[in-house]
Amino acid sequence: MPEAPAADVRAAELADALYAKDGTCRKLGISLHSARQGAATVGMRVTEEMTNGHGTGHGGFIFLLADAAFSFACNTHGPVTVAHSAQVTFLRPVAVGDELIAEAAERRRYGRSGIYDVIVRRADGEIVAEFRGQSQMLSGRPFTPDS
Repeated sequence: MPEAPAADVRAAELADALYAKDGTCRKLGISLHSARQGAATVGMRVTEEMTNGHGTGHGGFIFLLADAAFSFACNTHGPVTVAHSAQVTFLRPVAVGDELIAEAAERRRYGRSGIYDVIVRRADGEIVAEFRGQSQMLSGRPFTPDS
């Protein structure tokens, strides 16, 4: 198997360091599966505490999962990067016990801004939500695993 490019190795290190400081992801059981420059994959199992009044997975938790993938993906370049805006489209309900996977991919970076798409799927591959986030790099704040 060929070695990963140095930029992707560094991107994974940055994502791992960001995850280590992300109390929300750890508390909710969101795991960082992988990261490379401009991309990240995270996962989460839907629990009873994540349901809404209809007994299905609460959209806020699905949004949060997609937002986490977006955050890891847009911070793989080094500078501290935050969400500027985001929207989600819910396509299918999710149930307690569903294992969800969110895959974020960079579509475009320009200046200090970026556009990222996130697809949220069940473990069986069925797409349950699509998310688009716009990012903004903060000037003068490089992110390092030690910061």
